[in-house]
Amino acid sequence: MTTFKYTARNVIGKRVTGKLQANDEIDLQARLKNDNLYLESATEVVKRAAQKRIRADRISDFSRSIGQLVGAGVSLVRALRIICDDETLRQKERNLYADVLKQVRTGVSLSDAMAMEGAAFPPMMINMYRSAEAAGTLEATAKQMAEYYSKEYKLNKKIKSSMTYPKILGVLMVIVLLIIMGYVVPQFEELFAQMEDLPVATKILLAISEFVTEKWFLLILFGVIGFIFFKLLFSIPAIHYLKDKIKLKLPKIGKLMRIIYTARFARTLASLYNAGLPIISCITIARDTIDNRYIESQFETVIKDVQAGQNLSEALAKVDGFTKKLVSSVIVGEETGTLDDMLNSAADQLEYDSEMAIQGLVSMLEPMIIVVLAVLVGFIIVAVIQPIYGSYDAIANATK
Repeated sequence: MTTFKYTARNVIGKRVTGKLQANDEIDLQARLKNDNLYLESATEVVKRAAQKRIRADRISDFSRSIGQLVGAGVSLVRALRIICDDETLRQKERNLYADVLKQVRTGVSLSDAMAMEGAAFPPMMINMYRSAEAAGTLEATAKQMAEYYSKEYKLNKKIKSSMTYPKILGVLMVIVLLIIMGYVVPQFEELFAQMEDLPVATKILLAISEFVTEKWFLLILFGVIGFIFFKLLFSIPAIHYLKDKIKLKLPKIGKLMRIIYTARFARTLASLYNAGLPIISCITIARDTIDNRYIESQFETVIKDVQAGQNLSEALAKVDGFTKKLVSSVIVGEETGTLDDMLNSAADQLEYDSEMAIQGLVSMLEPMIIVVLAVLVGFIIVAVIQPIYGSYDAIANATK
């Protein structure tokens, strides 16, 4: 649907302006006529796609406030006003919510007002709210969305926090090596210069040290060029697709990513299905939340199979990238008529499995980084000591 900014007149001839979503101007005219308004002019509103997506925890807070206030009997306009007055909000969020409030005051539904903000609100949330407005279950749906995005935020935060220590170790390893190469090794250059023949390891070490001390700016330049190159490379759809496919095949990491993607899909599908959306709409929206193009590309077949009458479990079994636990849960849900409960149960279990997998991955990465650092430092020590011992041996042999 397209958002139109319109000018109309009511039955007493008073001019009214506002925004409304419609398929085209004829549909807009019909919608306004239902409200006893007669269209004069309309212009298409371009969505603000540049608007950044709100963080999952902020979306959770927004939905929770909507659910609590509407549940307490507060009107939607007043609820939005209270949310806008929250002192903990950042200015960008306050402006965003104020704009939503402005649209709702003109008669636009909350879901349509959120859709007008471009990418600020996730499509799943907008569709859930739209369904809730039609069914009169805004309070329950808002609380459900608050719980959903709270769990999503916590899972993503656990993944990031779990990788913090390995990242710190990796950075420290690079710093230690740069100090050794740029400061410690050059102290031995005069000593090595007096020796006629040096071991291969020492020559390699001196070459690296010379490059670090004299051409350090090239390291920064290569780092920046490499970052830009890979960023542009992965922006190519075919390369991004291949990267997402390889990610699922990697040892340890692939298993973890499969669990995370499956948990994300199951949680989203359960929330949408529980809200009463058609199964095809549930699958389509849930697919877009997976964040893996290789898995998402397989859903065209899944949707066609379900539309043709195939069971959801049979269609999902063909997807390469999900764990078998999801299909097993869907089969039980279809047989017992409790698909939403089984999906929620599967999502809870998979999120727990992902936490365990993350901990296992981190416990494996930490010693690996330490071992790599030990090997590199050991190589440096051997490269420094070997020619010194060689010179001692030469002196000893010469005195005999």
